[in-house]
Amino acid sequence: MLKSLLQTEKTILVPGVFDALSALIAKQAGFKVLYMTGFGVAGSLLAKPDIGLVTASEMVTRASQIVDAIGDTPLIADGDNGYGGVHNVSRLVNAYEKIGVQCIQLEDQVIPKRCGHMNNKEIVDLEEATAKIRSGVQSRDSDNFLIAARTDSRATHDLDEALRRGDAFLNAGADILFIEAPQSIDEMRIIKNEFPDANLIANIVEGGKTPELDFEEVAQIGFKIVLRPVSALLAISSTLQDCYSTLLRSNSDQEKPTKISFDEYNKLIGLDNFY
Repeated sequence: MLKSLLQTEKTILVPGVFDALSALIAKQAGFKVLYMTGFGVAGSLLAKPDIGLVTASEMVTRASQIVDAIGDTPLIADGDNGYGGVHNVSRLVNAYEKIGVQCIQLEDQVIPKRCGHMNNKEIVDLEEATAKIRSGVQSRDSDNFLIAARTDSRATHDLDEALRRGDAFLNAGADILFIEAPQSIDEMRIIKNEFPDANLIANIVEGGKTPELDFEEVAQIGFKIVLRPVSALLAISSTLQDCYSTLLRSNSDQEKPTKISFDEYNKLIGLDNFY
């Protein structure tokens, strides 16, 4: 379970997945924990940006499909801002826990929210944000279901406010702390020094606000979870562009994109099990 992995692993690399197929392939690659990214769900489900367009029910459905594909591999699922007030948070926690998600990420942005590495974010006041985290903690059936509390206040205010909110979220019972988008290695070290015993998330986004450190560099700073939420989404988008443009120009001499075979794909998704 994710809870035991946090106790035994020094640092865990967690890739972003956005549907059942991407999650299955990530599991087969050997990852111990997966992360359902809201950014990726918005893109793959709606072909829209991550600006609060996906609904809670759509996220629950997608999370259920992913859990069904990956079995007992732990899944952290983006819960955005809970899609409402404390009672909405409670319903989402219950729904995620029931379908087998092992951790929900909840943030302190207003409705509608934005991707954590976009500009012009806004956050709710500390009292409301803390109440949502407390609601999530109190609503779960088991403390094996974890609450990851995220603050976006580094962008809207400053690092001091982010640290203040982080302390409040941990006191409210959060199991994991996610201070989004620190803007330097020094800021990442300050976060670790402020919360030396907390399970900390570092969110590494290509072209994002946080320095794009590799796994070992983040591990040396002391973060417990290293998220790479959009790496696969960006890569597969490039592959789709190449594939479809090549199909359209099939008579050209352009090098064809790399593909697995038809039989390899059927093996990947377990066709033999159905026979």
